[in-house]
Amino acid sequence: MEFSYFMPVRLLFGANVIDQLGATAKSYGTHPLIVTGRSSTKRSGLLDRSIALLEAAGVRATVFNKVEPNPLTTTVMEGAALAREQGCDLVIGMGGGSMMDAAKAVAFCAVNGGDVNDYISGGKQGTGCLPILEVPTTCGTGSEANPFAVLTNPETKDKKSLWGDLIYPKVSFIDPELMKTMPKEVLASVGFDALSHNMEGYLATRSQPITDQLALHAIRLTAGSLPKVYHGEGTQEDWENITLASLLGGIVINTAGVGGGHGMEHPVSGMYNVVHGKGLAALTPPLFRHSYNTKPERYAAISRLLGGKDETDCAEAVERFLKSIDLNCKLRELGVEESGIDWMTDNCINVFAGSMRNHTKALTRDEVKQIYLEAF
Repeated sequence: MEFSYFMPVRLLFGANVIDQLGATAKSYGTHPLIVTGRSSTKRSGLLDRSIALLEAAGVRATVFNKVEPNPLTTTVMEGAALAREQGCDLVIGMGGGSMMDAAKAVAFCAVNGGDVNDYISGGKQGTGCLPILEVPTTCGTGSEANPFAVLTNPETKDKKSLWGDLIYPKVSFIDPELMKTMPKEVLASVGFDALSHNMEGYLATRSQPITDQLALHAIRLTAGSLPKVYHGEGTQEDWENITLASLLGGIVINTAGVGGGHGMEHPVSGMYNVVHGKGLAALTPPLFRHSYNTKPERYAAISRLLGGKDETDCAEAVERFLKSIDLNCKLRELGVEESGIDWMTDNCINVFAGSMRNHTKALTRDEVKQIYLEAF
């Protein structure tokens, strides 16, 4: 047995850990750029609360609130220019995964010259990065615990990752109380994204003993708590469980990586701006039907945690879970056009070859296209 494990982020978990934001930020800089979305953190009161916490610690913040779902490379470049113009020495990502990913990329581009697209997917190498703090408000991406920033190029529609040790957050504030402002639809989508991270990480060819145990525990937590929280029956423990499951998913894919589900979904949301978790919901069952016999003991473990019996009904167990959170959907219902399937297939094979290699089964182009058709 041989493996490597590295996770350098300081993780603060618990109710109201956000209250430590001001003092923590002050230890890294005096003028942070808060990178967030257009309305949710303002509407929930978190943005104003955070600014007050920073000011109480003697830290003056500038706000960049233009990040969209499936963040664009052009938005990142605009945020980086603002950080340089204002002399910011720290970046705080605040919101869902898109905002946290954008914050990492802004912090990177504020230091390194040129276009962010030159650095994506391990291209040109950077030399530094502003310190990054992350404040997640959705329990889905786990971006607070890994060095990935998924960005969409609006010209090519390619959705790729900026990644590397330089963009690990310094500190992340994982506060279950901040998750309680999510609309039900958002909760279902991000919750399934977290579940997908853990399932794909457990099935990955790069999986290893530490990530296996984290992933299985997170799948168990999600199965037991997400439906209850979604239907308004969740306790404080359930909120903590789904928040922890999301965090563990970020830790899992930091080492094990994602697999076929994400490899096939990114072309969908890159081309059609589909909500990521919904795209995964449409694609995961047919993908599992094409793959369950490659690592039967692992698909069986997932199935049993989701209420199934063995590997043969793993896809059906996923579908039942999706129905329990009203997320059982097809690509056509998400605005995807059948005419785009050939482009998505080629994009998946050519751009996301690494994720597809990390899946349990090496899928041919014809098989990828067939899965898209079955998901349609």
